[in-house]
Formats: sequence, C-alpha cells, structure tokens
Amino acid sequence: MKVVDMHCDTIGGLWMAEKKGQPKSLRSNDMHLDLMKMQKGDYLLQNFALFVFLNDQEDPLETVLEMVDVYDRHLKANGDILAPVYCFDDIGKNAAAGKISSMLTVEEGAVLKGNPYVLRVLYRLGVRMLTLTWNFENEIGYPNTIVKREDYDPAKRYGLKEQGIEIVREMNRLGMIVDVSHLGDDGFWDVVKYSDKPFVASHSNARSLCGHTRNLTDEMIKALADHGGVTGINFCGDFLNENGQSRVEDMVRHIRHIVNVGGIHCVGLGTDYDGIEGELELKDGSCMQLLARELERQGFKTSDIEAIFHQNVLDLYREVLK
Repeated sequence: MKVVDMHCDTIGGLWMAEKKGQPKSLRSNDMHLDLMKMQKGDYLLQNFALFVFLNDQEDPLETVLEMVDVYDRHLKANGDILAPVYCFDDIGKNAAAGKISSMLTVEEGAVLKGNPYVLRVLYRLGVRMLTLTWNFENEIGYPNTIVKREDYDPAKRYGLKEQGIEIVREMNRLGMIVDVSHLGDDGFWDVVKYSDKPFVASHSNARSLCGHTRNLTDEMIKALADHGGVTGINFCGDFLNENGQSRVEDMVRHIRHIVNVGGIHCVGLGTDYDGIEGELELKDGSCMQLLARELERQGFKTSDIEAIFHQNVLDLYREVLK
C-alpha cells in the first residue's frame, strides 16, 4: 500500500547533526526515516518539514534558509531515489521514474516575520506547505498551547491576526497548503472562514479520544471535512491515548472515529517521525504496512485503506497545488 506522509522532522535532525559536527545521511541513518526505510515501507511521497524552534534561534528566517540548504544538498545527493514536488503532476512523473516524491514544508510561521514577500520567496525555493504556528505566538496567530499561558483569558479571542489572514489568502493564491496543526482553536475557525482552498491538519488526531489540545474536536473534524481538508494521524503516543503509548490499535481507533465523524475522505497519515520520542510500535518508516494490515484485519476495505494511506492527501494536493 503506497504511503503519503504529510509530516516528519527528519531534515531538522540532519541539520542538527551537521551543527554538532556529526553529519548523517538521508539515505541510511539511525533515525525514524531514511530512504532505505522508506523504500521498504513503500513510500510514494514524504513531506519534509523544516521545523524552527523559536526559543533556540535568534533569527528564524536565517535558520529556515540553512535548513533549505541542507534539504537541497540531500535531495541532490539522492537523486536516484528521491525527486522534488513543485506541482501535482510531479508526483506522477516521479513515480513513473521509480522515485519517491519529496515535498518541502515549513513548521513555524514565524519564519515569515509577518511578510508575504518572504512567503513568496520560500515558495520559489520549493516550499509547498506551511504550519502557521508551532507552540509559540507569532505574527500569524496563536498556538493551541495558549490555554496554558498564565495570562490566558478565556473571554478573549485568540485567532488569526491581520497578518495571518493576509498570509492565508496569499497561500491560497500561490497554491501553498495551509496547515493548522498546532494552531489554536480560534485560529482554526478563522482558517475555515478565510481559506478559499482545502487545508490540512498535517499531524493531529481526535480530541474526543485523547484530550490533548493538539488534537481536533469533532466539530473541527466535520468542518475540515466540509472544507475538503484532511487530518494526518500522528504517531506520537501523547496524541493517541492518555498513557502516552504509541500503539497501532490506537491509530486505528482514531482513524475509525475520524471516519465516523467526517467521512472516509478526511483522514490521512502525518506520522511526525523524527519529531516524536518514546517507544513506537511502528518503530520507523519501514513498518508502515503493519498499519495497513491492521486496518484490513479490523474490517476496512482496500479502497478505504488506499484513501487513508495516500488517495485523500493526493486529491487535496491535486486541488491546491499549481
């Protein structure tokens, strides 16, 4: 079963390894994802996120540009296996050439510094998805962690800022995918209001099954589905159950719930590999077919598993990417 994964933090791991003077290879490494594991797992497309941790970086834009350079060098070094995606048709062309597709994304809207021109530059560098916030407030809006702040006022609205609305509209115009994972609840509803295109929660699960604020409420799942969007099942144990264990049975439980709430077309995969810790039942990308087999064992039809593993995300990419 071909795999399309909307989120991993592998490039950040490679960037950090270089910073420490201990470079690793995208082809084969000791992380959750490398190309050998992806081939074994039958990957069609991997979104590679450039995650910038604001507390550690003086200039988030400079940091993300460093990561773009790391990504480009690894992409070129592995051109026999991996090929970039700039438009939807590239995915089919890459598959026909026997290559895994690679889509560049950014996780932390603060790298834009509130400027649409930076967004356009990143688009020209190949970025095709932007996670509007991580866990910090930025020029775009507020993260879901806002409820944990000492100055949080439940009577106040913490949605998209004016610059955030402008960024969402410019992303729609460019053909860049809006990602609401990490965005606060008020911001989610603003994206529903202001985005003319389908959007994603690239690595979020169902809040009614696991109460983490990173997960989506049933109302959000319905709205996402109505907007043509997709949420990617996150393999992090903290988002799967209250015990923090990453188990296949809980992944299937979240998938079934999301399907029951929003329909078969609104759920995909967003592993968060190399951005999560702890013991994982699906220990790395080579194990993805174990999830497909468990879905089949629990009564999901082949067409439904195809929708979850790749088709739903591909349909959204077809509509949004130019």
